[in-house]
Amino acid sequence: MVDNPRDLIPIIDDLGYVIEEELATVLFLMQKLEKPLLLEGNPGVGKTKIAYILADMLGYELVRLQCYEGLDVNNAIYEWNYQKQLLAIKISESSSKSDKEKEEMIFGEEYLLKRPLLQAISNPKRMILLIDEIDRADEEFEAFLLELLSDFQISVPELGTITAVNKPIVVLTSNRTRELSDALKRRCLYHWVDYPSAEKELQIIKKHLPNVEVALAEQIATFVEKVRTLKLDKTPGIAETIDWAKGIAALNNDDAAMYNSLSCLLKSNSDIRKVKKEFFTKS
Repeated sequence: MVDNPRDLIPIIDDLGYVIEEELATVLFLMQKLEKPLLLEGNPGVGKTKIAYILADMLGYELVRLQCYEGLDVNNAIYEWNYQKQLLAIKISESSSKSDKEKEEMIFGEEYLLKRPLLQAISNPKRMILLIDEIDRADEEFEAFLLELLSDFQISVPELGTITAVNKPIVVLTSNRTRELSDALKRRCLYHWVDYPSAEKELQIIKKHLPNVEVALAEQIATFVEKVRTLKLDKTPGIAETIDWAKGIAALNNDDAAMYNSLSCLLKSNSDIRKVKKEFFTKS
């Protein structure tokens, strides 16, 4: 663990992620204070990547919970291995154990299928827990998270309360498709991840394509910044910028390369038509 947030910047940069001091400070504090971190921002700005960078930097295993509408306890926390339980019941039919003893036996931890949340707190080694796109889950699901985020423990009715052996480092991401509850926000540090400036995107392009011509990288970064000011069906994220830069390079950066490779940057026909009309004059 470094002693200063600024010391994180070159470390994370070496791992392939361009980071500013504000985010480095939040990452520093989440470890010092042992608080979950909520990252909000538009899709494609690198929120999820931050959790993987933390895992690489700290040498911890990462477990990911991908949220979606209808996510429940069985998929997020645990469920019982019914087939294994039935087999144990069958085997124990001829035993002298009482019904209560048989019931206690089949509700042991060896019959528990651990899902991401339970995996993260029951692992003997510290882990990174990524709860991705929490805004996609139902509001009711947030209630399941409050106990975990406050006390790093999970209640299993048949077993009791399971408390974290080592508190996981928790990163939550949200595309803000809905407002999250105040109760969840209170338990987290917060950072808004915005689209990068042209200057920052230039650094990102050069990091991913070290052999790209500087003039071309600058042209791409400046163009994408302008494109994001338009009302599009899908505003391009950083990954699309990198794909587009690779596409242009693959076309040997000829005069028509940017125009002909827009499908690498934009993901709908209407967006492509709008950008072509706004920025290109086809001869």
